[in-house]
Amino acid sequence: MSEHTGIRPLPTPAPAAGFGKLRVAQWFLLTGAIVALLFVIAAAFTISSIEETRVARVAVVDVVDPAALRTLEISNALTAQEGAARTYGRTNEATSLQAYRDAVAEESKAMAALEALTPRMPETQKVRAEVARLKGAGQAWRRDYVEKIVAEVPTFKSETASRNAPLNAERFAEIRWSLTALQAHLDRLHVEGGQRLERGWNTLYVALGGVVLAMVLAGIGAALIVRYAVLRPLAKLNGQVRAVAQGDFEHKLKVEHPSELAELSSHVDSMRRRIIAEWRRVSSAQAKLEEQAAELRRSNGELEQFAYVASHDLQEPLRKVASFTQMLDQRYGDQLDDRAKQYIAFAVDGAKRMQLLINDLLDFSRVGRTGGEPISVDANQSLRTALNNLTAPIEESGATVTSDELPTVRGNKVQLVQLFQNLVGNAVKFRSQESPEIHIGVRRDGDMWEFSCADNGIGIESKYTDRIFLIFQRLHGRDVYAGTGIGLALCKKIVEYHGGRIWVESDAPDKPGTTFRWTLPIGETDE
Repeated sequence: MSEHTGIRPLPTPAPAAGFGKLRVAQWFLLTGAIVALLFVIAAAFTISSIEETRVARVAVVDVVDPAALRTLEISNALTAQEGAARTYGRTNEATSLQAYRDAVAEESKAMAALEALTPRMPETQKVRAEVARLKGAGQAWRRDYVEKIVAEVPTFKSETASRNAPLNAERFAEIRWSLTALQAHLDRLHVEGGQRLERGWNTLYVALGGVVLAMVLAGIGAALIVRYAVLRPLAKLNGQVRAVAQGDFEHKLKVEHPSELAELSSHVDSMRRRIIAEWRRVSSAQAKLEEQAAELRRSNGELEQFAYVASHDLQEPLRKVASFTQMLDQRYGDQLDDRAKQYIAFAVDGAKRMQLLINDLLDFSRVGRTGGEPISVDANQSLRTALNNLTAPIEESGATVTSDELPTVRGNKVQLVQLFQNLVGNAVKFRSQESPEIHIGVRRDGDMWEFSCADNGIGIESKYTDRIFLIFQRLHGRDVYAGTGIGLALCKKIVEYHGGRIWVESDAPDKPGTTFRWTLPIGETDE
């Protein structure tokens, strides 16, 4: 072994040609990419089929079928009107006239419900025209026949119905024709909707079959890769290594592919005379790797404890500093001079500001990491919650807070409350000599809602409009306005997390005040 005191560098194996250059991981990545593409295609078909099925179901169940029911109610009401009007013309009884008026009211109610469904109908214009034709035919029949019956009853008594029978038949035939056309159209829409629903289900079945096929192909591909790219070359290399281990040191180790095993065979071939030294080196490297892995697990554990330390353990000493310092002042205050009391006040204030700073930093770091998926949030409710949280400063300052009717937005409910609370709280804090007047406005801006928070406070100079959104940036000393300088930075982070932007508009010098504007995505109910 004296002639092998050092470990020579291993020769670099010649790269294999063609697909032999691919490593096993690359084979898996290639197969995974193909399977992922199949999954995407299947998912697209699935989403398309689900949407088509949903639209078809809504059209049939929520629109066409209710419209057909309303049409039937109109038909029954018109038939009842016709019967009551003829009876009144023959008998001149007031009960028949009242029955006619009740049927008119039922028709009006059903017609209003049908007209409300018309804008959501497939072929809206045609259905609307047929409904208008039916409505006009009913009005013409009542105008030309029923009103004439009512007017002639005092004169012709029981002969009134027979005198106007031809006119009734002519006008009511128009009603029947309009009803028949509308019902036939609704029947056709019902059949077409059912066919679309059936097609949607069929497409969904095909898409689900595609997903199953993609999963099967993924399993087959993985099995083939393991078998032909790993197991068979590995078995070949295993036989060659066994031959060397049994003493045939002249046996050349050679595997063509995959490249990992080809490289390994070349390395093993170069290590035939140094197997013990290499084993020790590998053992040492393995021990070091395990040590590094243990260190990494320990480091990750410490990072996981950071949030708890910051939110609890780090604040506990601060609370003790503030508490015991206050107790020191209470117990020995009569023995301390004014300078010592001032120092105690500084210590208590510093501890409290440190607690506030830690809480604000935690809030700042949580944005984007907690809260789950965005949902549709009623901005009115978020504003009301924020104002409830600010009840004390609002009442103390005599502030007046008004708002437009706010829309539904897409976002995180807790963070939107925090956004309103910070902006309204700033408007109350940085007030002028007058009582604060704050207005929350909103307007549509494309696919976003643009909100505004306007106040009559001290305003912001234009040269500071960018600086105020930086963390820890303050325009006033702590002795003038309390705070940590994180509030507007937190607002900016919340708005940007929701995909919007925030900026400030400071009013002219003759009109003091500040207007913050920000955008938020439109909620599902407003689209």
